[in-house]
Amino acid sequence: MRKMIGLRILTASAILTATVASLTACHGAGTRHAFQVPEQFDETKPVEITFWAKNDTNKVQVGIYEQSIRDFEKIYPSITVNLRLYSDYGSIYNDVITNISTNTTPNVCITYPDHIATYMTGENVVLPLTDIAADPRYGLGGSEVKYDSVREDEIVPQFLQECYIGDTLYALPYMRSTEACYVNKTYVEAMGYELPEVLTWDFIFEVSEKAMEKDAEGNFKVNGQTVMIPFIYKSTDNMMIQYLKQVGAPYSTADGQILIFQDQTKNFLYEVGHHAGTGAFSTFKISSYPGNFFNAGECLFAVDSTAGATWMGTHAPLSDIHQDRIVDFETVVYPVPQADPEHPQMISQGPSICIFNKSDDNEVLASWLFAQFLLTNDVQIAYSQTEGYVPVTLRAHKSEEYQDYLSKRGSEEDHSLYYSVKIDAAELLLNNLDHTFVTPVFNGSASLRDAAGSLIESVCKSERRKETVDNAYMEELFSTTQARYHFDQMSSVSPTGESRKDMPLPLASKLLIASIIIAWIGMGIVVAVRRYKAKKN
Repeated sequence: MRKMIGLRILTASAILTATVASLTACHGAGTRHAFQVPEQFDETKPVEITFWAKNDTNKVQVGIYEQSIRDFEKIYPSITVNLRLYSDYGSIYNDVITNISTNTTPNVCITYPDHIATYMTGENVVLPLTDIAADPRYGLGGSEVKYDSVREDEIVPQFLQECYIGDTLYALPYMRSTEACYVNKTYVEAMGYELPEVLTWDFIFEVSEKAMEKDAEGNFKVNGQTVMIPFIYKSTDNMMIQYLKQVGAPYSTADGQILIFQDQTKNFLYEVGHHAGTGAFSTFKISSYPGNFFNAGECLFAVDSTAGATWMGTHAPLSDIHQDRIVDFETVVYPVPQADPEHPQMISQGPSICIFNKSDDNEVLASWLFAQFLLTNDVQIAYSQTEGYVPVTLRAHKSEEYQDYLSKRGSEEDHSLYYSVKIDAAELLLNNLDHTFVTPVFNGSASLRDAAGSLIESVCKSERRKETVDNAYMEELFSTTQARYHFDQMSSVSPTGESRKDMPLPLASKLLIASIIIAWIGMGIVVAVRRYKAKKN
């Protein structure tokens, strides 16, 4: 009887332990083979790798990917590269997360460091590149690489540094961009304003409010139309992040402390919300693409990525609106609005390349060789010319081909290729490399980015609905946002930076502990009852 009771207790305990483990385990966690650089790449063995990439339904970009694969396979005939295209990075991220647990991730993937930090929750899922990049044979500029591989010192240092998580390199930069403020100079000057050397938030908001004036017939004076949204921001995530950086306000720490819920954030939300309430400011999620309003003369300041420059302006090659709606005006490209013109700050963004670990070291090495190939001049320069991207290598920047491309700004030889606004956007980043920054990367930093934008979106919508936006509203917004993104479970500190050891446990943790206690009490009662009955008999 006692053996039976003990067995049941052990069984219940095992089930309970497994349940707790399943609740606390990270997705995809498990032991995977740690990669070792082979002595020699085996070209006698056919290798098939998959490459997941993103394009904006841009056939030219697709063609560049396909040509790159053909060129690479000529150099390494034993390697076959299968291309899978996605329309957005979010879909790539979701599919990778889904495939980690089944070990069916791609070999090479276009992604972002924020996403990589989440992929790394499983052991040996993402390949650390520090050692292989420095390998004298197959590393960057390696002696055994069969094409002219770039050396580490030929990659823009700021861009390479962005690919480190902690002290370990986990990606290679692929393309880089920043955000730009596309300005309708014609309309701004017609209102009596002179554009400053550096745009500030105060200047833009002042001009935007002035642009809301209407004539006796109800048309906006600045454009004579019934529609005018003077200031539209595409990525409110970046809007919040850049503002906080510019004023030296806290956002997060490298170890995952969430610091965004503080007074400077609140004050900026009041400012942005006020102008949303008057109609002088809006966002992409509320109103749609800034470029559509901008090209129609219905927006004065449109903030979007420099990579989106081909959609911006009167003569934009990729304009999304009907030709009849396009208005003729002069477009100038500025950095994003600044809080301190003497110390400008702008975000660095753009896709990077990561490699996923596999059981076959030869397959992983093939993946690395292909990833490196994407940094060669033919790929870098061709892809950067499709939009307002900047190549990530100094070798490409200094090349005669790229310098010739920049020098032909506005040339009618090929309007799409040499579109002046696109080249202005690229040069904006080239001229401001020392003023760019990135936010800390950790498991959960992607959620924090989403939350930063959601704060602005929520306040703007409330102001447009004429709701009361006061301190009580802000406190509730901060609380619900923290709960929605589970920030109380992301690190050893609370969303406000308070040590968790001084805080009450979250409800989910309390329930789990209570269920464990109840289970053990229940088992104890069963054992006691059975012993009592045994003695009685």
